Amino acid sequence: MAANAPSHAMKKLINNVDDLVPESLAGLGAAHPDLVKIDAANNVVLRAGGPTKGKVGLVSGGGSGHEPMHGGYVGLGMLDAACAGNVFTSPVPDQMEFATRAVDGGAGVLHIVKNYTGDILNFEMAAELVAGEVEVQSVVTNDDVAVQDSLYTAGRRGVGVTVLVEKIAGARAEAGAPLADVAAIATKVNGQGRSMGLALTSCIVPAAGTPTFQLGDDEVEVGIGIHGEPGRRREKLAPVDEMAEWLVTPIVQDLGLKGGDTVLAFVNGMGGTPLIELYTAFNSVNKILGGQNIKIGRSLVGNYITSLEMAGFSVTLLKLDDELTKLWDAPVHTPALRWGV
Repeated sequence: MAANAPSHAMKKLINNVDDLVPESLAGLGAAHPDLVKIDAANNVVLRAGGPTKGKVGLVSGGGSGHEPMHGGYVGLGMLDAACAGNVFTSPVPDQMEFATRAVDGGAGVLHIVKNYTGDILNFEMAAELVAGEVEVQSVVTNDDVAVQDSLYTAGRRGVGVTVLVEKIAGARAEAGAPLADVAAIATKVNGQGRSMGLALTSCIVPAAGTPTFQLGDDEVEVGIGIHGEPGRRREKLAPVDEMAEWLVTPIVQDLGLKGGDTVLAFVNGMGGTPLIELYTAFNSVNKILGGQNIKIGRSLVGNYITSLEMAGFSVTLLKLDDELTKLWDAPVHTPALRWGV
């Protein structure tokens, strides 16, 4: 077998493992040249047309393998740049520095950072590298109620709320708000949103060629992270109504939701679960919330922050008010999320 070719233990659409990220980014750019351009030297996805003068730039990024996050969210009403690390590996500070400078339109740049140690350290270093030249603020997402600490984090992991932060803060930036206001709305979304997920299967990191963890045919890992980190506990496979309860109840309790509240309900696939099952899961979430007189004001269902081909789903609830609803509804046009344009 040729060096770096896919292992026979896994079946993936790969040429060479080492080329997976740059070739995927090249494909994204070729598919959406009106929305994004790819800086191949830095593995950075940039918004087509360059920075908008006087607009706050939004930069995010992280390890690859979570597509469409983050490169799929570059475009009108969301990110201006996304830095792609290797699979499940943080981008390096040089990438983040390049992206920060590339999107600066004179109004400053917001870094949206998931709470993983490598991401935080490298974004901090990038901010230091541009200090005095570009004004930077950072918001760290930490919405996972499953664990307080994990293999990758001190404190809660940043997961599904990150998508909502990028959309809502992106809308605020698109409207011309100053950096402090864009950072404030991102902080508000993170504070009012919580997530939890479960896995039916592991995923296979291409460089490893074998599953990250082992699950029995009748087992479910409850509270997983997006890299396959272990969760709260292991359970026997159950009807989806029951599995949804395992996720929704801790979120509702952590947020302090009560009857009369309105939420954005986000049911996210981990990469290997078909939509027929995700909508079945959303139906379960809807029944649980309805039984508590919690209204679903907005919804999102699909694969938006994934873990390669892991089967499973996560639930994210964001407590809505008029301000957040208006910003969620604002136009967005990216490779992966688009409406209202």
